Amino acid sequence: RIYEEGRESIPEQPYLFETDVEICLIGGSCKSPTERFWSGNNMIYILQKAVSVEESDPMEESKAEDAIYASELLPKESSGPVALSVRRAKQLISLFTMVQNPNMTHLKISELVVLPPLWIRCDGSDPEHTCWLGAEPLKAGNKITGINFYMVTCDGPTADKTCFANLEELKMAHKMKHHSSIVMTKGFAQYELIRAAAIEDTIVESESNIYVDITWNTVDKILETPPLISAATLNITLESGDPRSPVYQLYRELQFLLALAEGLKTGVTEWPEPLESESAVELVQEFLTDLKKKLDGYCISGNSNEMEKIKCDTAAVDSSIKSIFSERGDLDFAEQLWCKMRSVSSYQELVECFTLIIKSLERGEIQPWIHQGSSSLLSKLIQQSYHGKIEVISLSGITPIQMLLEIGLDKMKKDYVSFFIGQELATLTYLDYFISTSVDLQEQVHRVQKLHHMLEIMVSCTVLLQFKHENLFPLTQICMKYYKENPLNEKHVFQLPIRPALVKKFYQNDHPEIWKVDISSGHGQKEVKTTWQVSTNPPVEHMTSNNIGLFSDSTVNGSSEERMYFITMAKCSQVHFT
Repeated sequence: RIYEEGRESIPEQPYLFETDVEICLIGGSCKSPTERFWSGNNMIYILQKAVSVEESDPMEESKAEDAIYASELLPKESSGPVALSVRRAKQLISLFTMVQNPNMTHLKISELVVLPPLWIRCDGSDPEHTCWLGAEPLKAGNKITGINFYMVTCDGPTADKTCFANLEELKMAHKMKHHSSIVMTKGFAQYELIRAAAIEDTIVESESNIYVDITWNTVDKILETPPLISAATLNITLESGDPRSPVYQLYRELQFLLALAEGLKTGVTEWPEPLESESAVELVQEFLTDLKKKLDGYCISGNSNEMEKIKCDTAAVDSSIKSIFSERGDLDFAEQLWCKMRSVSSYQELVECFTLIIKSLERGEIQPWIHQGSSSLLSKLIQQSYHGKIEVISLSGITPIQMLLEIGLDKMKKDYVSFFIGQELATLTYLDYFISTSVDLQEQVHRVQKLHHMLEIMVSCTVLLQFKHENLFPLTQICMKYYKENPLNEKHVFQLPIRPALVKKFYQNDHPEIWKVDISSGHGQKEVKTTWQVSTNPPVEHMTSNNIGLFSDSTVNGSSEERMYFITMAKCSQVHFT
């Protein structure tokens, strides 16, 4: 029944079976918790222990139906999945196998349905420390011909390499178990290239991480370094706003823009702490006074080289990145105002600044130069001032906030466009989606956030991994394609196929986070596989600290430099019904 309902849409809530088991149906498009040990990509059942906040009355439990929604089951504070005992898991696997076996005619199943594979979380309470049991029906057309059984065991963590397997012994054991004369080996290694450490003196940790997955055929020994002919994929997860980033000041500028956008939406603006010792009103007044003195120069040429050099935050970049991201030299009047007015610390101060500007325009004291194409209200007023007449603007309500947001948006869009076009990473046509003015202001701000996230990724790969244009260009295309179709997501993993040689210097002397070897024989549905893996993190999410304590029965040699590894084995066996 769960399978039939799941064909329509995958249920959000797990089902309850016999009071103690939760059944979750996971679609093929979702990340499978068993992906390291099983390569299937279709719908699967995940069975785990049903845990409620209060223990129910056993008499009441016995009255429950075999399968009902488990929505009334509230997760514990730890809220992670909970494993079943190995004994209970084996019982459930037996039941599943019976109903899939066409020879069990006494069960009187009218129409045998080929069910999705079943995987059960186990608590490691047996001598082998089993953490998963699985069963996958084998079929020919719509007929079930047998079942693949899987058993995943785990030990550790340990730094004692004498606990590690010998590859030749693994291959021999596989041959004997499956009566194979020829086996194939495939290696996988994952190295962490950059992990953003916790900022000093704070407890805040960044989610940023860059790691590389490497796969290769023909493994010669356990924990071997991948050969350079391997296939490699770079995985990038980047959280914006690291104070150590060369573009951190631009990030702060973006935060001010977001505060204005939020104020426009909610009517309440959180004014940031002023970055300058002078008030925004004083900075704007000085700026207007300077423009009055240079009026002739502005009117005749409008040459940006003759403008006052504005100390804008985008110039405060690390020397190592200046050649990649530096302050534009063509800031117009509105953009320079934005740099001054970022010191605004109250609504009243914002109104005073715009009052000064509009009065200067009305009196003809300044005739500022602005970029073409801007649709901001301030730009319209400036264009009107060229003809000596300005419409009356009421500086009340949300109008001043919207005016400042508009000029900030214009300025920051040009900053990002300047970077991506200047580095030949994108064309203006390709960037059009991100800088379009045909959507409302809130959506424009959202798209500017996407541009900033992509900039941070490019800068990080340039500074940390020394990427050149040939690598940055395809990465930019991958990021832009994703962000044209999806909302901002700083937890998304951007993947870039690369040659291992590009990052080898970062991992060749390092320990892998994950290293595994697959030993296989047979083809198609007759293929059988043995997997041996070490990993620095628990290989399964239902291994709590209590489980880990249960597994840690091997001696550790005490060296703080030795990497602690969990050792995982996955084995399979086949049973044929016909």
